[in-house]
Amino acid sequence: MALEITPQNFAQEIEQETGPIVLDIFASWCGPCQQMTPIVETLEKELGDSYKFAKLNVDEARDISIKYGVTSVPTFIFIKGGAIKGKETGYMSKEDLKAKIEHYLG
Repeated sequence: MALEITPQNFAQEIEQETGPIVLDIFASWCGPCQQMTPIVETLEKELGDSYKFAKLNVDEARDISIKYGVTSVPTFIFIKGGAIKGKETGYMSKEDLKAKIEHYLG
């Protein structure tokens, strides 16, 4: 299961991490976010040895969401070496998300 990011662990788990991270920014009330959950969990099982998967609830971490320019959910931010390599918004199939991960972080 993806690591839950909070304002308390954000710096250590995201900003100071040097490896590749898939950050899923979501809201509990968001239908497309709920549809993405099993897709992200499946990809984490498949790719978890190569990528860190993390989730951030937009309603519980507004400041972080604003920092990353999140205007809608779900938003996926691809981070490597502390730098944002890409950002994608909206529902996507497992194959599309996997392709985005490999494109931005591969």
